[in-house]
Formats: sequence, structure tokens, C-alpha cells
Amino acid sequence: MSLNIEQYRNYCMSKKAVTEHFPFDNDTLVFKVCNKMFALASLKKWESGEGFMNLKCNPEYAIELRETHESITPAWHMSKKLWNSVHFSTGELDTKFIFDLIDHSYDEVVKTLPKKLRKTL
Repeated sequence: MSLNIEQYRNYCMSKKAVTEHFPFDNDTLVFKVCNKMFALASLKKWESGEGFMNLKCNPEYAIELRETHESITPAWHMSKKLWNSVHFSTGELDTKFIFDLIDHSYDEVVKTLPKKLRKTL
């Protein structure tokens, strides 16, 4: 795996106005910006070596990513149009690229926030 859970968590938490939650169960770690989800991952899957995270994505870019990377698939249990699952067990994706995808997801969510909230970020 090119990224461990601590690096993932620390990177997400380093972004402005981000909080972490377990809204669904004790396994699914969710990161939110201004109370809107931008990243989530199963801790059990990560620990078992099958780590992946779901990230929000621009619809056109989501398709492009899926077509060019085996490790990126339509998101499990989420809107397939707006979310991708990014898998780490293949080792196909390097850490910088994964961080870029996290940034993109964060930015996609920030774009949908009210103007007043966006200005604080």
C-alpha cells in the first residue's frame, strides 16, 4: 500500500474546517468539511490490506479516472456519478496522486457550500 491510515487521516485533518466522524458505525471513518462529507474509509478493510477510500469527484473526471486507473472504481454504496472508490492494495497509485484526489474531493464539496462559508475557508 502506498498510503497508510495515519497518513490518510493526518492529510484529511490538515485541511481547513475538517472534522472526523463515525456516523454510520464504528468502522467507517468519515471526514467532513463544514459538515459535508468529502472522504470516507472502512478501517477494517484498511487493516486487512484491502484499503480504499471513497472520494467525491467531478462527474467527467470520475469517468476519466476510472478509465485510466484500475484502482479507481465507482464508489461502493454511494452515488456512482459523483463518488469514486480509490483502492490501495494494488499499489498502482502513488501518495502524491492520492493526496491530489483528496484535494479534488475537498474542493468539490467546498464549491457547493454557501458563499459566506466558502469565504471562511
